[in-house]
Amino acid sequence: MEKKLLNVYLYGKKYEIPAGLTIMEAMEYAGYRLVRGIGCRNGFCGACATVYRIKGDRELKACLACSTTVEDNMYIATLPFFPLVKEPYDIEEVRPDEQIMMQLYPEIYSCVGCNACTKTCSQGLNVMQYIAHAQRGEYEKCAEMSFDCVMCGICSSRCPAGISHPQVAMLARRLNGKYLSPEAVHLTERVKEIEDGLCSKAIEALMEKPIEEIKELYNNRDIEK
Repeated sequence: MEKKLLNVYLYGKKYEIPAGLTIMEAMEYAGYRLVRGIGCRNGFCGACATVYRIKGDRELKACLACSTTVEDNMYIATLPFFPLVKEPYDIEEVRPDEQIMMQLYPEIYSCVGCNACTKTCSQGLNVMQYIAHAQRGEYEKCAEMSFDCVMCGICSSRCPAGISHPQVAMLARRLNGKYLSPEAVHLTERVKEIEDGLCSKAIEALMEKPIEEIKELYNNRDIEK
């Protein structure tokens, strides 16, 4: 049985694409050779940020091309790179106080509360709220809420204040990891064991396991509180 064909517009050009393909697969089906804006193909790296609109619907939506299925009459344009502002700093010299955000990313205090960043996040994160935590110097909360950010930049592309949300979140996570979170002693010990070659056989055995078994082990791992 042949798959249903959908009308999909890639950069304004119409193609007939089999239903069930992701946007990335649809582009390759249409003959595009993807050399940029492509990475993990599984929704984790954030390289394939995409905007689209369904014919007859005025709303402009955002997604990741590798994990979003095409729809009929979908108009698509990818954003293989969005120029986020990344301010330079030395993590050994900065400190987890409110002044560091004011110094490096003062634009966060110009947030107008429009919530466009949250509405457009490809991971469903409450972006506006973690920016509010960053404004108040609450870096533990900002780090926790932004943990699943894949740095795609879609939120920043919709921000009227020009905030580079992913870079703000990255700074918060680095501050939290270096200065605020307790040291994971068992992790330090395990890294030393790996460096000393004591885990080579275990790593090789893990790499030979099927991907589904590895996912199961990861999802059911013990997590230190």
